[in-house]
Amino acid sequence: MTRETIVQKYFDGWNIHDSAAIISTFTKSGTYSDPTTNGALSGDAIGQNAAQLWAAFPDVKFEIQSHMASPDGRFSAQWLMTGTNTGSFAGLPPTGRKVVLMGADFIDVSEEGIRSVQGYFDAGEIPKQLGLQIIVQPNSLGPFTFGSSVRVAGASSDAPGAFSVTSLITRHKNDVESVQNYSRQIAVELQSMKGFLGWVGVTVGDRMLTLTAWRHPDDSKQLMQKGTHAEAVKGFFGPNVAAGGWTGVFAAHRINGVLQRCSKCGLMNRHSEESSTCPCGADLDPVPVYW
Repeated sequence: MTRETIVQKYFDGWNIHDSAAIISTFTKSGTYSDPTTNGALSGDAIGQNAAQLWAAFPDVKFEIQSHMASPDGRFSAQWLMTGTNTGSFAGLPPTGRKVVLMGADFIDVSEEGIRSVQGYFDAGEIPKQLGLQIIVQPNSLGPFTFGSSVRVAGASSDAPGAFSVTSLITRHKNDVESVQNYSRQIAVELQSMKGFLGWVGVTVGDRMLTLTAWRHPDDSKQLMQKGTHAEAVKGFFGPNVAAGGWTGVFAAHRINGVLQRCSKCGLMNRHSEESSTCPCGADLDPVPVYW
């Protein structure tokens, strides 16, 4: 098989979504790497990497824009990737958005197969086109550990009477993905529960925390009775979710009223049931939710 035929078969494998066809174009020691792989992949890992892309973008296609070949077996190809996000991407629900990505592959190939592929593209472009936030920060710096968070606001502006807290210690990426999947579904179900006022999920280093605001401490008992949270508890006490953790319910000792600045005069006002008007006479905005 000529080098040109091997390279063509490699790109055909991507377009027909055939991981075995892609793997077959590499030599036994052949490697693939791009900005998202965290190093070189080989063997089945090359096909698994491609399969993740196909799962997120089932209609993904690569169109070769230009290519060059040198006598020593080195090829370069500029490509245009297009696809629609109808599957999970980075553990998130599909957005239904279309993406367009320019990139290039530099391929070292012999008549025995591909020795290496080095792909280049803007790793932040797809998340940006999907409407995702891109935050560049260190994992840790001195005594500080950095992470990410998500919030689900309830529909009520009532002051919380209690907070339920769950803190899990994760072992690896699979734990993080499993907890995130559970948390997303739980957050959806919380919105229809009696006394729910708001939810915040935080991932920092190997810690994953959720803080849920309730009208009354007993409202949190609903989590143990049914739904995804009850399923997640079974997973936690089984062999597959997290290295450990703790939970608790904290009754509010004192919750002060919401303060809000008047948009007309700038005076800070404390909301009350008796008045929704600033001393300057301007109507205050609706009371924001606490949590």
